[in-house]
Amino acid sequence: MSRTRVLVVGAVLVIFFVAGGILIYVNGHQGGQNLTFNVTVTGATTMKPDTLPAHQNDTVTVNITSDTDGEVHLHEYDIAFDTRAGQMVSHTFKADKTCSCDIEWESTGHPLGTLVVSP
Repeated sequence: MSRTRVLVVGAVLVIFFVAGGILIYVNGHQGGQNLTFNVTVTGATTMKPDTLPAHQNDTVTVNITSDTDGEVHLHEYDIAFDTRAGQMVSHTFKADKTCSCDIEWESTGHPLGTLVVSP
């Protein structure tokens, strides 16, 4: 194979990989999306799902349904979800802080899960 052909093939491969990397980066979740999490709390001790992943600048809606009356508290954002058994309670907020934010059953301090907000 001639030297020119090797250079052309090499240049085409470099362009291909650079373009692919740019497409992957641009289409990755960078924040600013609308996210909705439907959460179920059982017995004031467990939450499904127990991890809520988001990125900074996402608009996050959390819908919680519990089988027990009480307060679910999202720390760092200081949001209280006053639950009534069998009814859904919802809060929407801007994820403007990065954190691994604890979610707990307020009256007992029992950990239920985590909101993870990445940069």
